[in-house]
Amino acid sequence: MTARQDAGIRVDEWGPAGDEAVVARDVDMLAGILHAVVHDGAGVSFIVPFTMEDACRFWRDSVLPGVRRGTRRVLVARDGPWIVGTVQLELDMPPNQRHRAEVLKLLVHPSARRRGIARALMAGLEGVARSERRTLLTLDTWTGSHAESLYRSLGFVVAGVIPRFARGSTTEALEPATIMYKDLPPLPPSSWKPGVS
Repeated sequence: MTARQDAGIRVDEWGPAGDEAVVARDVDMLAGILHAVVHDGAGVSFIVPFTMEDACRFWRDSVLPGVRRGTRRVLVARDGPWIVGTVQLELDMPPNQRHRAEVLKLLVHPSARRRGIARALMAGLEGVARSERRTLLTLDTWTGSHAESLYRSLGFVVAGVIPRFARGSTTEALEPATIMYKDLPPLPPSSWKPGVS
């Protein structure tokens, strides 16, 4: 069965421009998604015990500064007023790798899965990457996971597998990671984002 994007889902870029109360509310929702997926067993860098405060701290202290600097772009999927999914694009690359960006933290709340949200987020992320003149996306994911299958279906290619890469969030077992990449066709110069070299 192919997942479809629910008609009520809207994918937008997220940023701190605006009312601080709105940003704080969004950070709480994003933290709720991260907290839920970690406790659901996802391999996304964190292990239990993992509190809501830990999740909020990640968004406030690690993600938000990069968004403010313009080195990280974040997309969110909204179902009405609620954020139900997110993905990040890391743009801060060494000078010899400015053609590349890294896909980070594709997260969909467990209660919102199987609605095409992850696929819609990734489609939006590719557009953001191209607007930044990035022609290569890289990522790592748990080997054999649903995420790996999704990335393959989106045209990502396996570069290799690293055994015993990281432990699971709810277990001490060390899991392998699949390293993947996708070449993106460049946008024509008339579509380039101003100020991006």
